[in-house]
Amino acid sequence: MSIIQTGGSDMDASSTLDRTRDPLMIAEDWQNAGRQVAIATVVETWGSAPRPVGSHLVIDAEGNFHGSVSGGCVEGAVVSEAADVIETGQPRMLDFGVADETAWQVGLSCGGRIRVYVERLG
Repeated sequence: MSIIQTGGSDMDASSTLDRTRDPLMIAEDWQNAGRQVAIATVVETWGSAPRPVGSHLVIDAEGNFHGSVSGGCVEGAVVSEAADVIETGQPRMLDFGVADETAWQVGLSCGGRIRVYVERLG
C-alpha cells in the first residue's frame, strides 16, 4: 500500500508547476514585476475547438503574451482586445465562431465556436 500526498512542499519536482510555462504563474510574475496584465480564459466551446475550456492566455500592456486560447488569428484578436481591457479596466466577453462573418479571418474555419473572457488583473 502506498500513500499519495497532495499539496504542501513535499511534492517532487516532476509534479510541481513550471513557472516558465504556466500562464497563471507568468501572470503573477509579470504583475510582481510591475507590468499591467490581462488574462483571457476560454469559458465555453461548441463543436470543434482547438483549446479546451479553462485554457489561458496572459497578455501585458506591451502586447507580450503567453499561453493559448485558440491559435492563429483568434489569439491576435484576443491580444488586441486585451490592450483595451488593460487600458479601461472593463472586462469583455469575446465570441468567435463559424457563424460570425469574421470566422474565416480569425481562424475558426473548422466549424467550432469559442467564448473567451478577458479581464485585467490587479
